[in-house]
Amino acid sequence: MKIKKAVIAVAGSGTRLLPATKSMPKEMLPIVDKPIIQLVVEELVEAGIEDIIMVTKWDKKPLEDHFDHSWALEHALKEAGKEDYLKEIKRIARMANYIYIRQAPQYGNGVPVLSAASIVKDEPFVFVWGDDLVKSKVSFTKQMVEDYEKSEKLMIGVQEVPKDQVNRYGIVDIDKDTKKLKGIIEKPSIKEAPSQLADFGRMILNQEIIDILKETPVGKGNELWIVDAITEYVRRGRDFYVKEVENGEWLTTGDPLNYMKASLKYAVEREDIGEELKDFIRRLK
Repeated sequence: MKIKKAVIAVAGSGTRLLPATKSMPKEMLPIVDKPIIQLVVEELVEAGIEDIIMVTKWDKKPLEDHFDHSWALEHALKEAGKEDYLKEIKRIARMANYIYIRQAPQYGNGVPVLSAASIVKDEPFVFVWGDDLVKSKVSFTKQMVEDYEKSEKLMIGVQEVPKDQVNRYGIVDIDKDTKKLKGIIEKPSIKEAPSQLADFGRMILNQEIIDILKETPVGKGNELWIVDAITEYVRRGRDFYVKEVENGEWLTTGDPLNYMKASLKYAVEREDIGEELKDFIRRLK
């Protein structure tokens, strides 16, 4: 079965980016001139995803408006003869079929999956965190989907992090030969860490994971964690794999420093502004 649906978790409050996120969803913060969420959606569309299911909350209307047609703006651009801008604005609204669901009143990154369960029922799907970017030559989601379509392997994206940073992430324990997942340890000490591979917000899941998640008790912080369901799936003898980014890099944007790093990484590779920006950075004191 081909993967045509993706669930994006976008119900977070962006507390670490206040006050910028007081009235603007963190996923709408710009990476140069595109919102974070648009880059995520473009990655999914490049992978052949047709239905984009965003799990939101009450203050995410700007996000929904961004992917809708803006008739007044389109008319103004047409009247002004700004055809390039008009073409781009129309493309955003036509990239995919957008579906919006309010998140259930519960905490944890497993909740968006349950909220969207009726729409992805009995189908494999991609699960994505809306503030995680993967900058790669070929869409990382496309890399994952192509692997799945060859083998039907469920998987989670991972990337190596410095040893002194393993206590910030979920670290995977894997069979190095087969890349099968043996377990995930949340924020281990350096001594406890089974590897330096951190998991991040790109996963291919299925109905069995949903069924397990429905039975999974809340965990750390009284929240429902998707990794707890994946761990149980593995414990039951099922195969789950890890997928490292090829020719690219995972970039988180959830805090001011990493958000700025991600913005700069995209900006310096822009043909129109990259060289001038790099020269400006070199001259900073």
